[in-house]
Amino acid sequence: MQFHGLFNSRLWSLFVKEFHQIRRNRRLVILLIIPPTLNIILFGLALNPTFENLQLGIVDYSRTLESRELISAFGEGLVFQTHAYYASTEEMGAAISRGELDAGLVVPNDFADKRARHETVDVQLLVDAVNANTATISGGYAARIIASFNQKIAQTERRRTQTVDPVTGAVSLVTNPAARAMVTPRLTLLYNPGLKSSWFITTGMIGLLLVLQGSVVSSASLVREKEIGTVEQLLMTPAGNSEIIIAKVAPIFLLLAFDIGLALIVARTVFGVPLRGSFILFFLAASLCVLCGIGLGMMIATFTRTQQQAQLMGFFTNPPLALLSGATTPIEAMPAWLQPITAINPVKHFAIISRGILLKGTGIKVLYPELLALAAIAFVMVSVSAWQFRKQLK
Repeated sequence: MQFHGLFNSRLWSLFVKEFHQIRRNRRLVILLIIPPTLNIILFGLALNPTFENLQLGIVDYSRTLESRELISAFGEGLVFQTHAYYASTEEMGAAISRGELDAGLVVPNDFADKRARHETVDVQLLVDAVNANTATISGGYAARIIASFNQKIAQTERRRTQTVDPVTGAVSLVTNPAARAMVTPRLTLLYNPGLKSSWFITTGMIGLLLVLQGSVVSSASLVREKEIGTVEQLLMTPAGNSEIIIAKVAPIFLLLAFDIGLALIVARTVFGVPLRGSFILFFLAASLCVLCGIGLGMMIATFTRTQQQAQLMGFFTNPPLALLSGATTPIEAMPAWLQPITAINPVKHFAIISRGILLKGTGIKVLYPELLALAAIAFVMVSVSAWQFRKQLK
């Protein structure tokens, strides 16, 4: 009964007061709506690891039907687009150096002859390796195209060497190097059959944006209290330190909870990200992510006195959160010594939970270790920052 009366009097009054103060801060309200929407859309569109329409130059010394089949194989997909034919490798190399081409294919003059003799033929692929990532991926695409081309040749040659005995009707197969039995892999794409990279990016970016939004909004709100001097006025009221902290955190948490739904709506509407698991579990994990952001923002607010200082402090905390989260790039791609550090990053755990719920339909029986880790990080961050902030209220 005493708690009920306390909630209806001091705590509720402080709660309403914080809502009114946030409502009057138009910049803070805009910060809650526009940045998360734009960031999810921009990151989903811009951070695309796939490549299309790489400009390919051709030097065909063979000029035969067989060489044209190989060149056609490179142009069948969306990765390479034939830009121009060149008379020599020097001319094509100059075009690559000028930035006109991303890659170049050189077919030797004995290409058709060696194919007829079932000998290995070397073709040269020149790649502009200034962008190492593009060079590596385009080289991988080229290897897959040539492997598929070789498989097609082997199947064609195998059909050509079949003979039928006119007496018995038995079918025999003449063996040759191009007609060896092959194991053909069948690739099955689970959870993301369309290979939409935006699904991977947006499901990771939701957690990153929730933490960053939580830290920015909470630090800006608390530091503004210092600037206008309302913290000293609150200390003169009968409200205790814990009540003041709860009254400040609760409205920010409720407003940021709106961003959870907003981010999910944008991901589903713009990029078609599915929701195959429990929305309640997703909302619970996202709420823990928001609490981590609020705890980080409160910690920043205890070390700064102005909003400009809080923004500068964010430059030291936000980049590591983003880079060590696995939100946009796999953690497995990081150096081995750096990977254990990501365990204390809440965005890393939420990215696993988000992708499990949205894309795989995974339940709590599988995701509970990540959920417990996220809850532990949220508890520690909020507790430490609240303790530090309470010290400043004394």
